[in-house]
Amino acid sequence: AIEHILAERNTSALASKKGPIISTAVIAGVMAAKRTSELIPFCHPLPLDGVDVDISWCSPSELAVDCRVRVHHKTGVEMEALTGASAAALCIYD
Repeated sequence: AIEHILAERNTSALASKKGPIISTAVIAGVMAAKRTSELIPFCHPLPLDGVDVDISWCSPSELAVDCRVRVHHKTGVEMEALTGASAAALCIYD
């Protein structure tokens, strides 16, 4: 299975039985970042201005997941970015 995925790593056809892997992971990351307050106890809901999830190849067998979150608020968005990146990585693993 992994050999098949690695053979297609430079194409848009990267998919499993469940569908397109990378684009599904990006959607999962954005959704998770937006719902962080529902997933992490005591994390306040924030009006996010933007969520960008980027997934790129680091080596033939390693992907990097980068989640950037923007907000104009009195607090940071570290938990939202970490939750988004984690969900995207879990989606790829699944």
